[in-house]
Amino acid sequence: MRRREFIALLGSSACAWPLTGLAQQPQHLIGFLSSGSPVSYAGEVASFRQGLSDTGWTQGINVSMQFAWAESNFERLPELAADLIGRQVSLIFANSVAVRFAKKATSTIPIVFTSANDPVEDGLVENINRPGGNATGISLYFGELGPKRLELLQELVPSARTVAVLANTNNPSSESYVASVRRAFQTLGGKELQILRATNDAELELAFSVSRADAILIAPDPYFGRSKLLVELAGRYRVPTIHTTRDRVAAGALASYGASLKHAYRQAGVYAGRILKGERPADLPVQQPTKFELAINLQTAKALGVAVPSKLLFTADEVIE
Repeated sequence: MRRREFIALLGSSACAWPLTGLAQQPQHLIGFLSSGSPVSYAGEVASFRQGLSDTGWTQGINVSMQFAWAESNFERLPELAADLIGRQVSLIFANSVAVRFAKKATSTIPIVFTSANDPVEDGLVENINRPGGNATGISLYFGELGPKRLELLQELVPSARTVAVLANTNNPSSESYVASVRRAFQTLGGKELQILRATNDAELELAFSVSRADAILIAPDPYFGRSKLLVELAGRYRVPTIHTTRDRVAAGALASYGASLKHAYRQAGVYAGRILKGERPADLPVQQPTKFELAINLQTAKALGVAVPSKLLFTADEVIE
């Protein structure tokens, strides 16, 4: 090859390299705003990414993610939401308490959420079937299931004379959850309802030390949902507890009842992928769980002296022996 031809070829190749690299850059940046921590939500992040993959989006190829973790410090959420908007994200995913702050921060950037409560009552959407704004997602209805969990706790521990509800006062949804349990509890004559409150580990220890409860209903909350200390305290004080998600049962809690988080986050990823392809949040109905999972830990039941009724063992979706 002549020298002039070689230089021309080298020049054309050099010009092609930057273009190839540019083509491989992610087309969109997704802001992931979470009230929890990266360690405790690793499984949910994987499910969200799977949902994106289901719709043709691959991390690092045509989409990238910017994470913002509040680590149960809800006061940081406004700042974290503003930072994501400043990074010019194409879409924001927000979970639990974080959704409210994402909605306050922007009315134009699309938002996909997983919500523990009724998204209409919380002001996230105008209507379940036609959200009408910049947000849509998956409603887990954790908050609405308080009475059902109370019923299950009564079946698990029928001898309980005092039942407690443990709530996080920093969570804006805690009062409505406690109120729903209060209403359901009024039908249980001759029994006492105690309200316990905690926002951190120190207050959690104090709540268990002063509690008179024979069984405790754990309100839906990112901190409670991931706290190892809560499960440890329930074992130390020998108090049966019922939670919202099955991972707490795997960690040693007695029981849980609620929608599948893995499925919810995957569906949220699918919605995010569809929106990035051009669909509008206003036109995508808020999805609702069609199946709720009951999980029971028989090892914990034995340690606490709880005789689990055969009916619950038969209907349980997961029994840890």
